[in-house]
Amino acid sequence: MKVCIAEKPSVAREIAGILGATSRRDGYFEGNGYQVTWTFGHFCTLKEPHEYTDSWKQWSLYVLPMIPPRFSIKLIDNDGVKKQFGVIEKLISEAEEVINCGDAGQEGELIQRWVMQKAQCKVPVKRLWISSLTEDSIREGFNGLKEQSQFDKLYEAGLSRAIGDWLLGMNATRLYTVKYGQNRSVLSIGRVQTPTLALIVNRQLEIENFKPEPYWELKTIYRETTFSATKGRFTAQEEGEKFLEQIKTSDFEVTDVTTKKGEEAPPRLFDLTALQVECNKKFSFSAEETLKIIQSLYEKKLTTYPRVDTTFLSDDLYPKVPAILKGLAGYEELVKPVLAGKISKSKKVFDNSKVTDHHAIIPTGVRANNISDNERKVYDLVTRRFIAVFYPNCKISTTTVLGEVNKVEFKVTGKQILEPGWRAVFDKSANTLNEKEDEEKGKDDDNILPDFVKGESGSHLPSLNEKWTQPPKYYTEATLLRAMETAGKLVDDDELRDALKENGIGRPSTRAAIIETLFKRNYIRKDRKNLYATQTGVELIGTIKEELLKSAELTGIWEKKLRQIEKNEYDPRQFIEELKQMLTEIVANVKSDTGRAITIEGIVPEKEKTEKPKTKKKTENKKQIAAKKEKTDIVLCPLCKKGSVIKGKTAYGCSEWKAGCAFRLSYEDIDESLREKDLKTIIESLNK
Repeated sequence: MKVCIAEKPSVAREIAGILGATSRRDGYFEGNGYQVTWTFGHFCTLKEPHEYTDSWKQWSLYVLPMIPPRFSIKLIDNDGVKKQFGVIEKLISEAEEVINCGDAGQEGELIQRWVMQKAQCKVPVKRLWISSLTEDSIREGFNGLKEQSQFDKLYEAGLSRAIGDWLLGMNATRLYTVKYGQNRSVLSIGRVQTPTLALIVNRQLEIENFKPEPYWELKTIYRETTFSATKGRFTAQEEGEKFLEQIKTSDFEVTDVTTKKGEEAPPRLFDLTALQVECNKKFSFSAEETLKIIQSLYEKKLTTYPRVDTTFLSDDLYPKVPAILKGLAGYEELVKPVLAGKISKSKKVFDNSKVTDHHAIIPTGVRANNISDNERKVYDLVTRRFIAVFYPNCKISTTTVLGEVNKVEFKVTGKQILEPGWRAVFDKSANTLNEKEDEEKGKDDDNILPDFVKGESGSHLPSLNEKWTQPPKYYTEATLLRAMETAGKLVDDDELRDALKENGIGRPSTRAAIIETLFKRNYIRKDRKNLYATQTGVELIGTIKEELLKSAELTGIWEKKLRQIEKNEYDPRQFIEELKQMLTEIVANVKSDTGRAITIEGIVPEKEKTEKPKTKKKTENKKQIAAKKEKTDIVLCPLCKKGSVIKGKTAYGCSEWKAGCAFRLSYEDIDESLREKDLKTIIESLNK
């Protein structure tokens, strides 16, 4: 019998149906020579410090650093996990072959390998590696199963990451909590979360310490067009006024008119970070919320694997493009021009050298029925971006007009769209731009100038405007994600950003969780879209003297090494040894420090909701009492952190769903035998 281990029950059900394993058993499906079972998130984890030695039970500076001679894993202490693992263990013990059908990424590989290791799997193992959950993709994957050994380096990278996070997290958290904590509050330190917090704190301090300075700009209006002096800013008002007096009595003369035609390529396809950035900008979705939505679309077979860091497609997808485009219901008019001729195969879209495990996020061509409003928004972004890359470039005309008034030069530039090309895909009805962004784009892109002729002249209206230098902007989730991707460097150019991705901090799949962790630890808070560090967060970063712990650039170097381990370009043992050496130095430095305790800022309680009038019907009051009981019995929503997880007809959801919270955990995705007390562990494991 061949045993398939999927990442969750719903995926197992899909696979079982395709393989013909149609008989439902307790914890698995069976039939046609296959048994298909499942995990649900992390079943195993690295052991806690006290499980290696009793001396590590106490939080004490004297036992640091804690470095186990050999790391071991354990089963998570949860009844549901233990029961399902028992099923997997029994099936593996009787199997002739195991097929790893876990999530096709580093984390998915680690989850399944640990389960097989804990179950003492000794039979041959194959790997199902797919980028979408459509029937065709699953069938194609089973027809081309890979050897498990091909993914050993992926596992080693995941294991190195887990060990590195344990070493730094366990040791540094205890070190700083014992040394600088108070009131039994834990000061959490992490390999990625701390440099991410440092980015927010440093930006905030830069803003708070910013001293605005005045400057003056000389402008003039000629033929209803505003020209700016090429001299730039004046730092002294007197100097600006001198030039203003110089041009007041003379006519404006056009000295040069230059028009250049150019083209703008379509925006690139989405990787996970770019999608999270776009959704935060356009819909104010958090990074975590976007990840949940795109994961849901993936599991509904509507989009491809989401946890990717490439914006390219592999060459083998090119022949499949027409079928995908034909399947995009509701986008027929946009697709028609693309299908009318030969579909272009641009190197900016198809490039095998830029694709490793998975390609960019694209629609699968499966009809998108029965999806929520938020899912529709994200699906629409992904789909329009996919269609747009096959449209022609947008043709533009850029006109630069130079003028002169009494030897003082002025300039204005305007852009005109000659042929919209791919821009036609993103019309204003597409719900991809809000009104403010539309206005701003209009100012930049459609600044159409009147026809000017060299040598013409006439009266004008000059002015000297006082302005003040502006501080940098607070991070939003969108700009923080970009900063994490480029280790804090501000980069707009796509190609340069690609080069810096190697040194980015965190992985696309984990960055959202890192930001959520900072909220949970009360190190940061959000006001509208802006992210602010709390007093605790500011003091923590100020207390940490070790640049290795808080530098995004240095953490980015560690991340690069983890990627190199995945590519067999770096020895994982060397990575761990470097971390151990670094830890020893940090512990010695902190122990000798004489710094003071860190302020622990309390979490501001949410305002109580206004009670409903007592005139409601008795039946409604009963429902309210039942709902309150369910909120108390179950757990805090892991997505919005405001509502409670409550039972619905077909799924667990958030009590704040009317306010827009998208958290949903289908009953199909968890084992029926699980009790409610197990729910918290499962939700947390699904979100890792």
